[in-house]
Amino acid sequence: MNRRQFCVSAAAAGVAATAGAAASESALQTDGAAAASKPVDGAPNLFTPLKLRGVTLRNRIAMSPMCQYSSEDGFANEWHVAHHAARAMGGVGLLLAEATGVTPQGRITPNCLGIWKDEHIPALRKVTEFVSAHGGVPGIQLAHAGVKASRHRPFHPTPNAFVPLEEGGWMPVGPTAKRYGQDGPVPHELTAEEIRAVTAAFAAAATRSLAAGFRVVELHFAHGYLGHSFLSPLMNERKDEYGGSFDSRVRFLLESVRAVRAVLPEETPLLVRLSCTDWVEGGWTLDDSVEVSRRLAKEGVDLIDCSSGGASRQAQIPVGPSYQAPLAERIRREAGIATGAVGLITDPAQADAIIAEGKADLVLLGRELLRDPHWPHRAWTALKPASPPPIAREYAWALPETRR
Repeated sequence: MNRRQFCVSAAAAGVAATAGAAASESALQTDGAAAASKPVDGAPNLFTPLKLRGVTLRNRIAMSPMCQYSSEDGFANEWHVAHHAARAMGGVGLLLAEATGVTPQGRITPNCLGIWKDEHIPALRKVTEFVSAHGGVPGIQLAHAGVKASRHRPFHPTPNAFVPLEEGGWMPVGPTAKRYGQDGPVPHELTAEEIRAVTAAFAAAATRSLAAGFRVVELHFAHGYLGHSFLSPLMNERKDEYGGSFDSRVRFLLESVRAVRAVLPEETPLLVRLSCTDWVEGGWTLDDSVEVSRRLAKEGVDLIDCSSGGASRQAQIPVGPSYQAPLAERIRREAGIATGAVGLITDPAQADAIIAEGKADLVLLGRELLRDPHWPHRAWTALKPASPPPIAREYAWALPETRR
């Protein structure tokens, strides 16, 4: 992407073209639940614990939710245990399970994880127990795929294509009877009563999450899935109380947050992942995200997980190292809520600078943790903090750089 294309994209997002430059630290005004912890004992900021309500993360490194496409009927299995276990042993502070369907129709693919029935709980508990035993905090991302549901998984012979109804697929749903792509049926436009049923499904899934041992809950309102599709004018063409004005388009989000917060204990943190901008003129903007984040803070949300895009194939996204950190920085500064930065964060010094410069309170790594489950250990070795090594003690004693 050239300079002109970047400026067009940045303008659509409401980000200054120089937003990637280092900014001075601004005081974060919160009620205390989401406030960033202060550095202690001279440790690099990346390895400073972060307290969110009654949960303390051992560091500022989180595993971003990443679909594994390895479930049958929504059940976790040995793959999910191994996926989380490796990264907990490697030192990740917060491990967020992949987008987990709150209804069967809320899955992206037939192979996605689910939590729409009590029978899912025991298998998920195997994941959370291992993570907790090795110093990590288990979290879960609750999701509904909306118009992007009923797709083949990426490593299917016809990747991402719609799964026909006669082959076990299901009818996608959305705020509007409008397809995202050109394949598959026109989605069913949800009625107001059906929307409220999905909100209830989020709350029921949150209750099951607690029973399964998850200590952090995140709601997925990004990437063109159901929650985001209500927010974005590019996807929501409704004329009732759930569409049209900004206040109407954010109603589903706010109602879902209230329903979930009501079933969570006071000590359980609640996160929301937003697509902070659609990167398209006329779509959801960073200004919109700042305003809704202010409202979410008042509703008991503790951190905004700042991603972007997903509402339109025409988006021109200025992808590059830390390209979404400016979104997290502005929301943190202007909405008075803790934020997480995600997107092409790969280098320890890069991640540490995001925290140290006040751009975010947490960094979320995805593909980099697929490449290297022990990335936190590598970062600890590079940054040389005074804090204990994050890698599992079963490994730490054998390594010269962590033997104490």
